[in-house]
Amino acid sequence: MTASASVLFLELNEINFEFVRKYCEAGFLPNFADLLSSYPLHRTTSEANYDELEPWIQWVTAHTGKPLREHGVFRLGDIVHKDLDQIWEQLERRGLRVGAVSPMNAKNRLNQPAFFIPDPWTRTKVSGGKVVQGLYAAISTAVNENAIGRFDLSVAGRLLRGMVAYAQPRNYLRYVRYAAGSLRNAPWRRALFLDLLLSDLFVNEVARTRPQFATLFLNAGAHIQHHYMFCSAAYEGERRNPDWYIRPGLDPVREVLELYDSIIATIRRRFPRVRLMLATGLHQDPHEKATYYWRLRRHAEFLRKIGVPFATVEGRMSRDFLIRCECKEHALAAQARLMSARAHDDTPLFEVDNRGVELFVMLTYPNDIGPDFAFTVGDDRFQDLLAEVAFVALKNGKHNGVGYFVDAWPTADVVPREFPLASLPQRIAEALPSCQGADSGVP
Repeated sequence: MTASASVLFLELNEINFEFVRKYCEAGFLPNFADLLSSYPLHRTTSEANYDELEPWIQWVTAHTGKPLREHGVFRLGDIVHKDLDQIWEQLERRGLRVGAVSPMNAKNRLNQPAFFIPDPWTRTKVSGGKVVQGLYAAISTAVNENAIGRFDLSVAGRLLRGMVAYAQPRNYLRYVRYAAGSLRNAPWRRALFLDLLLSDLFVNEVARTRPQFATLFLNAGAHIQHHYMFCSAAYEGERRNPDWYIRPGLDPVREVLELYDSIIATIRRRFPRVRLMLATGLHQDPHEKATYYWRLRRHAEFLRKIGVPFATVEGRMSRDFLIRCECKEHALAAQARLMSARAHDDTPLFEVDNRGVELFVMLTYPNDIGPDFAFTVGDDRFQDLLAEVAFVALKNGKHNGVGYFVDAWPTADVVPREFPLASLPQRIAEALPSCQGADSGVP
């Protein structure tokens, strides 16, 4: 593989390139169309078992070069308990300057990063100035509040300060449109707003620090496909979302792909000498049956109400949360209490993964929850579960272990059209010079 002065790696989580192609053919995505007409689209492969197809597993694979059986990271945020060698450290040891914005389930183990802004769910060090640190805190809060439809003014103020510092003027109108739409009938535009802000932050930091390698992870596409795939003009199945869920005629999937098309254009225009790589980790297939996603509104209050012993509790993505207990005995008692929780139709409410003094918990009840929805925990009966949970979404998409990869760089190498996701770090390493002496290619 021919080496380049620098690589920018765009991680478009779970995007379906079959959908991308259909929108390109309809004339909506000119920059994707240019990439796909100029460079080959490769397929990546990962785990075989469906329970192991989660982005927080596959992106660890993409960053370390190790499949799940070797890296052992099964839950979002668990990377902080490991000392896995990631692509950023590997390149830093070679004398290259590296950066990252929101890499999923990644740990900041760098000595002198150009910048490192973690994902909203992983407790690791933020490398950046005060504005970056404040913006990260706001984004982390906003992502979790987005899942329960809450967006307080203090978070909005910090996001506004981040916009003042990093937003590109050409995107001002887009920010306004996303913000206004999210307050009316298009809640998915909150995710678009946050991905746009992350991309503007990324472009700004790359221009300021001139790294030889930097990654940008964007999750709105995965979120929107999971919840609105049936609204997509590229979807050819028979399932449809009900009118109470989304107004007929809207296409959130096209909206997010148009945003990503614009981000690609910005990166290529701003950094014309830089090698651009894109990967998705996974993609999604249509989900076969109606499944509701719910999230606890106030995790600690709910646990106290139903008598679950805990020391701390942290929300994770969507329906998941992490409980820490004082000791293993308390964790076992908490697990038993949660596992005994049943809906009135005897369906379990939770799944629990016990890791000693920590419990990773999923609110898995898949059906509708109406007023006066009764549930039991052990011998205790409770009323009105609906007051305790927020509706997140209807499930439209499910994970498929095949991902996609594009390397926008002229190369004479014969590259297989399908290769293991675990080989991505090697491909990136081979694309870069061995030391920092080379110009980054960032003007």
